[in-house]
Amino acid sequence: MGRIKFGTSGWRGILCEDFIFDNVKVVTQAIADHLRAVGEAEKGLVIGYDARFMGERFAHEAARVLAGAGIPSFVCNRDTPTPVIAFEILRRQAAGGINFTASHNPPEYNGLKFSPSWGGPALPETTSDIEQRANAMLGQICYREMPLDQAVRAGLVEKIDPRPAYFEAIRKLVDLPAIAKAGLVVAVNPLYGTGRGYLDTLLREVGVKVVCMNDHRDPYFGGMPPEPSQAHIPDFIKLVANDPQIRLGLATDGDADRYGIVDGDGSFIEPNYVLALLLDYLLRRGKRGDAARSVATSHFIDAVARHHGVNVLETPVGFKFIGEFIRDDKILIGGEESAGLTVRGHVPDKDGILACLLVAEMVAVEGKSVKDLLCDLYDRVGEFYTRRDNVHLTPDLEAAFAGKLAAPPAELAGKKIAQVVTLDGCKFLFADGTWVLFRKSGTEPVVRVYGEAGTEAELDRLMKAAAVFIGI
Repeated sequence: MGRIKFGTSGWRGILCEDFIFDNVKVVTQAIADHLRAVGEAEKGLVIGYDARFMGERFAHEAARVLAGAGIPSFVCNRDTPTPVIAFEILRRQAAGGINFTASHNPPEYNGLKFSPSWGGPALPETTSDIEQRANAMLGQICYREMPLDQAVRAGLVEKIDPRPAYFEAIRKLVDLPAIAKAGLVVAVNPLYGTGRGYLDTLLREVGVKVVCMNDHRDPYFGGMPPEPSQAHIPDFIKLVANDPQIRLGLATDGDADRYGIVDGDGSFIEPNYVLALLLDYLLRRGKRGDAARSVATSHFIDAVARHHGVNVLETPVGFKFIGEFIRDDKILIGGEESAGLTVRGHVPDKDGILACLLVAEMVAVEGKSVKDLLCDLYDRVGEFYTRRDNVHLTPDLEAAFAGKLAAPPAELAGKKIAQVVTLDGCKFLFADGTWVLFRKSGTEPVVRVYGEAGTEAELDRLMKAAAVFIGI
């Protein structure tokens, strides 16, 4: 039996292999034991799930185990976005939440994400404690289960609808009437996931014309991973490009914590650019505050921050670290290149619904396309081009890789390395502002290589040099 291992966003596994009911019950009991150890069990847990196979069943089994441990739970009445669960944890002042989701992974996966009482993804010290407790109990009947109907009668399980309260919060953060006033026609694609009935409903209730696709539940996600990246939404890009009335396309991933933006001409807008555009927009609209990004995220946001006289905080990869800054009210906006984003006054977790609506507000208020806004920003702070390549390692290359990073070269691509950052992986910074980052996968022989430069040609040269450095 494989061991339980929490990654950057929870424990994930393949259904019927390691993600099975027995393991889910053990992990739930480990969470219950953790909550008792920190003295928060009596506050109860919010339990949610995404649109994958067996989501409701996993949620109900977790509720039964928690009830057997005497811990109340609040179970969402349908598949629910991750940011909505985070919001409900804070609203109820619960001890935390258990969310059954594998986010943008393929349909054969499911996962369990634990969020503590502050609403963000659990930090390493928390997941480490839960891991240790769970692995010590694997293969044992270490939990008690209460029948669900009995748990409901005992007041230990309550079915909830968290959507109305979340909607109220979003209406305070986004100028929805401004979107309607601009007369935008907006395409929405929830990718068969939990975002159904969120973006489209919020926009339609203020009179925005919405064109929806993929807005029914499908655990197979239409045969594609539910990831709103350019490679996985060709049908959506085609819809937007071929309809001259549609000004903007908004997509969310399987659990609606990530976003995908398609401009009116069908151009996919990289999340790195969206983060910089929204920081600039919020600051020009009178908001003030610093920003945070992961070490793998574009320095485009740094240039925008310098232009406005604010700071950028750099974190390891994993939204939990950005979430801490939101929790402590240290930043105005935080985001990652992998399409995670949130803002001050909102949940300390990724919210793809909010990100999409803020982009729609920006386009409506500015009266320009996203590409035009990007060109305007380039004129003010300079151009940035980013890329990520996944390099598969042979056994020999993998054995030599750590040694190469331990003794980095003096130069790469004919440029002197000005600084080496080892916050997460190994990042080479050059004097001209270009950079390259090497991050080894923790689960497979793959190195993720991130690079950024001021031109596409320079970026291509840098990435080729990075591959040569690895030994490819």
